[in-house]
Amino acid sequence: MSRTQRVKLAQELHDGIAQDLVGLGYGLDSLLFHEQDEAKRAALRSMRLDINTLIDKVRSEIFELRAPHNADVLTLSTPELAQELSKVFKEIINNITEHSLATHLDVTFSDNGIGGAEEKSNHYGLQGISERISALGGHMHLQSDFSGTHVAISLDLLTP
Repeated sequence: MSRTQRVKLAQELHDGIAQDLVGLGYGLDSLLFHEQDEAKRAALRSMRLDINTLIDKVRSEIFELRAPHNADVLTLSTPELAQELSKVFKEIINNITEHSLATHLDVTFSDNGIGGAEEKSNHYGLQGISERISALGGHMHLQSDFSGTHVAISLDLLTP
């Protein structure tokens, strides 16, 4: 997509969807202000937060569309790479759970780095991953040495 096409799309997103979401947010704010029932207020607050999240996502896409791109070189910062891979993994997992009728999932990650990944005191990344997988009823296996790091995750899925 050319720079001109990306900018045009960014403009359309801003003037269309982004503005519509902001308008919906203001409408919810008005309803929230007048609502007396606490349960309904909680539901409205939750919807307002969802709209804020959508606004942030649209703004991020607008920013990305307006950013200069070099079609020959993919250069992503660590947060951008993490965000893009997160989108890919989310879509894969969604397709598996929604369409495949699978009852088990195995995921592996391997790199060719320097190794040394291990749970450490006052560092909670790997511990958090392990806790999340355990909470889902799964298991995580970590192997990390001079040839790189290998993480294997295995868990049963709810039967459809």
